[in-house]
Amino acid sequence: MSGLSHFETEGCRNLLGLLDNDEIMALCDTVTNRLVQPVDRQDAIHAILVYSQNVEELLRRKKVHREIIFRYLAAEGVVVPPTTEKHNLIQYAKDYWEKQSPKLKETAEPVTKTEDIQLFQQQAKEDKKSEKIDFRRLGEEFCHWFFELLNSQNPFMGPPQDDWGPQHFWHDVKLRFYYSTSEQNVIDYHGAEIVSLRLLSLVKEEFLFLSPNLDSQGLKCASSPHGLVMVGVAGTVHRGNTCLGIFEQIFGLIRSPFVENTWKIKFINLRIIGGGSLAPGTSLKPTVTFEQSDLEAFYNAVTLCNSTEGRPNVKQTLDSGTGDQVLGSGNEALLNKRELNLPNPLKH
Repeated sequence: MSGLSHFETEGCRNLLGLLDNDEIMALCDTVTNRLVQPVDRQDAIHAILVYSQNVEELLRRKKVHREIIFRYLAAEGVVVPPTTEKHNLIQYAKDYWEKQSPKLKETAEPVTKTEDIQLFQQQAKEDKKSEKIDFRRLGEEFCHWFFELLNSQNPFMGPPQDDWGPQHFWHDVKLRFYYSTSEQNVIDYHGAEIVSLRLLSLVKEEFLFLSPNLDSQGLKCASSPHGLVMVGVAGTVHRGNTCLGIFEQIFGLIRSPFVENTWKIKFINLRIIGGGSLAPGTSLKPTVTFEQSDLEAFYNAVTLCNSTEGRPNVKQTLDSGTGDQVLGSGNEALLNKRELNLPNPLKH
């Protein structure tokens, strides 16, 4: 049974109508695992709608191109910037369909009393105020989006599903990249262009594939009072059929005030440990080794080190060999107390 609502079903039916016959048949094969043999185009569209678990799963399919969603929204009178990325277009479409239901109710059961309208508006405002963000869900959705997009840039994964670039980062984003393979090193990168290119090179030039573990052991999320959301995720690193090691990554996300439901990356700490650098007997099971309180402490430490009083001592950072702590000359004891409990890799 389809997981799409009535308005999502009708909207997707019209959207799929913009695809050509070959694309529709190929999409039907993908959604149904070739278990359904449609007799014609309309039968294929029906099968796609019935066997899709939810609207986001359907629209995220590679065969549902960004341009198709944009053309559908334009035809429906939903004006969006031409450069809008696919995941944002999907959100626009979902919001548009969600708004159709209240409109239908208003037409069928018109509200005649001014008092009722005012009460409804007041209740809507209160509901919006009391609405809380599910940071765990936000972290999961972000990781799905980030790693799918990044891994799709790997030449062995076929055509990229969307554009990768500095537009996903705040202009002053910082990346701290620590790796321990045949050698240990920690390097800092600053700026959206440099950070996006360095991450891109991992998959496009080094042919790595980062596989996140999004269960309760592999994903932790926390938030600061100022709106910064921290997502900690662990996973395995692959090249082709070979598992090379594990990774742990912390993202700092800040919501964009200009685009609805859009978060951009403020900082990243990426730690990759090759299998040969792990202590004997260490499991390759990707597990986040820090708790939510550690993420909150990490935020406090980062904030402290970005202040004038606590500038990072670069030499101490490099000499420490961990890459997950930044020591300021006047706050070393405090930061050591808040140091993340990450495993110390062993150098060859």
